Amino acid sequence: MPTPPERGVEQECRPDYLRNPPPAYPRLALEHGWQGLVLLRAQVRADGTAGDVVVETSSGYPVLDRAALRSVCKWRFLPARLGDVPFSSTVQVPVRFRIVEASR
Repeated sequence: MPTPPERGVEQECRPDYLRNPPPAYPRLALEHGWQGLVLLRAQVRADGTAGDVVVETSSGYPVLDRAALRSVCKWRFLPARLGDVPFSSTVQVPVRFRIVEASR
């Protein structure tokens, strides 16, 4: 993993929420009314792609955790930078699954 340069202004990495779709809500979870928050820890490569992504805190429902993992592994990120030089780092990614009833 490349190390960041030693001087300059540092910018943390973050998901590019404008281009990343939310995970699909698993049918089983919808049928059972399961909701929750999954906290993922994602390695963000210097090119903005996801490296290792792991569950840091489970939602309590493995089906939701897996859906979050599958989705975030495909996401693009804005990599951390020091000045103009991007470098690998990690970021915590919260993924909330919430069932919202349509208003009538």
